Amino acid sequence: MLEELRGTLHANIGPQRITSYPKFLNDTLLIILIKPLEIRLKKKKSNSKICLADHSLRAIWLQENISLTGNNSNEAEDAIAGHLAESIVGSMLSSIHGLDISYFPERNNEPEVDFVLTTGQHRIPIEVKFRNNIRNEDKNGIKSFMKNQLNNAPLRHHNH
Repeated sequence: MLEELRGTLHANIGPQRITSYPKFLNDTLLIILIKPLEIRLKKKKSNSKICLADHSLRAIWLQENISLTGNNSNEAEDAIAGHLAESIVGSMLSSIHGLDISYFPERNNEPEVDFVLTTGQHRIPIEVKFRNNIRNEDKNGIKSFMKNQLNNAPLRHHNH
């Protein structure tokens, strides 16, 4: 990412400066940064997930018309709509006072979970999908998260 930004901006910009930009945009309320869930101490910390505070600003800036009602003209627009839907959910959840929201980054053999809500010591994983048919592999992140007892997901199925 650092090299892409350097090339785009035609400037040699340091990593500290680049990491300060998302924090600045978060402070201006243009984007919302969702921090990674850190249950166990890790040597390498994951980056925050970026959600747009208002996706209409993106549509105006890019002069695009991406439908969230499934009326897009091609798969590329549907993929963008999926990212927008995820961003809208993250933005909405982050606006709920007192709700602790994070995301679970992909690590080792554990798949990513879009959002994790923490209430007390319990965690609720949320996966956002924007398609007509949900495939079994679309559920892998939630299944893996709930299977791991360290995550303390209260909706875990118990065998008695």
